[in-house]
Amino acid sequence: AGSAGAGGAGGPGAGQLCCLREEGERCGRAAGNASFSKRIQKSISQKKVKIELDKSARHLYICDFHKNLIQSVRNRRKRKGSDDDGDSPVQDIDTPEVDLYQLQVNTLRRYKRHFKLQTRPGLNKAQLVEIIGCHFRTIPVNEKDTLTYFIYSVKNDKNKPDLKMDSGMH
Repeated sequence: AGSAGAGGAGGPGAGQLCCLREEGERCGRAAGNASFSKRIQKSISQKKVKIELDKSARHLYICDFHKNLIQSVRNRRKRKGSDDDGDSPVQDIDTPEVDLYQLQVNTLRRYKRHFKLQTRPGLNKAQLVEIIGCHFRTIPVNEKDTLTYFIYSVKNDKNKPDLKMDSGMH
């Protein structure tokens, strides 16, 4: 557990400041690899947390302090009971957040093409992530079937198509 920024290793937000403003002031903490989204903004604004995206920030990465704050706000909502406000069929809390910013722009464009998502041309990475993130969260997943298929694939080397070319000599 070293401090961020001093070492040579760096995640997506390494060397940048948190992209959030709190009570009107820009956060001065180092950004980590967690990113801020409109969905997070919406969920915390309902909780009267005074955090917003700094419009001058050229990225969406947030510091660990704000990441933990946002998670604690979301977890408070979870503990209140299962009588959620029902604003969305998508589970907001139990669903793990996928950081689509880790993907390359070409990968995001292939996803957009594969699912035939309608967008205007010339979107930047942040815009693609926002649109794809909304779509990605609507895809229903049967967890049991997915895990079963994954285990089957691993046991039968279905995830290693390049091994067929390998002569087996190492």
